Amino acid sequence: MQTSKLIMLDTETTGLRPQDGHRIIEIGAVVVMNREITNEHYHQYINPQFAVDAEALAVHGLSNEFLSDKPLFSRVVDEFIEFVKGSELVIHNAAFDVGFINHELNLCGKDFEIEDLCKITDSLDFAKRKHPGAKNNLDALCKRYGIGNEHRTLHGALLDSEILAQVYLAMTGGQTKLNLENNQSQNSQSQTFNLDALPELIKVSANQEELEQHQAWLEKHGSEDNPFLWNQ
Repeated sequence: MQTSKLIMLDTETTGLRPQDGHRIIEIGAVVVMNREITNEHYHQYINPQFAVDAEALAVHGLSNEFLSDKPLFSRVVDEFIEFVKGSELVIHNAAFDVGFINHELNLCGKDFEIEDLCKITDSLDFAKRKHPGAKNNLDALCKRYGIGNEHRTLHGALLDSEILAQVYLAMTGGQTKLNLENNQSQNSQSQTFNLDALPELIKVSANQEELEQHQAWLEKHGSEDNPFLWNQ
C-alpha cells in the first residue's frame, strides 16, 4: 500500500477488552511529514454509551458524565476514516487500539477493517526489539531519549500521540532535516571526513557470569508493563 503520510495515533477506552463491550472514548492523531511533526491533527472525544471502568478512569480521567454530551462513534466515523485512510499508522501496542477501532467499525456496519485502509506499524514492538528486556512504555522511552513529558499527569490520546511522535523519531534516528542557514553561518567552507582514518571499533562481549546475572535480573523484575498501559 502506498502511503503519503505518517500518522501517530492513540486511543483511550472504557476498559481493556472490546469483547466485553468496552468502547473507544477518545482518539488522538498527529501527522508527521518528512520526519517533521506537523500541526495537522485529529482529536475527538466519543460517548461510549458504556460504563467507564474505575481502573480506566484512574488512567485517563474521562468520566461518563464528561462524555455524555459527546458524539457517538457512528457520527464521527466517516471523518476519522477520511483523515487516516492511505496513511501509515504508528501506534504503541497496535493490537490494542486496532482491536478497538475494528470493533467500532463493525458496530457501525462497515464491511472493512482499519488494516484495509492503512499500513499499521507497532512502535511498541519496534521498541522491544531495539531495547530487549527493558520497559518500553512511553514514560520509559521518554526518559531513555531525554524527551520531556512532565506535563503528562494523565493519559490523553492527543497528548500521547504527540509524545509518541517525538519518541518514534528518536527511536528511528531522530530528525533528519538540518538547519542549513545556521550551518552556513558557522561553516563557510564545506568539510570532508576520511572514514578510513577512524579507529576500529572495539567489540566487548559479556562473559558467562554477566549473562547469568542479567538473566536473573530479568526473571526477578520482568519486562512487561501494566496491561492497561501497554498502548501508552
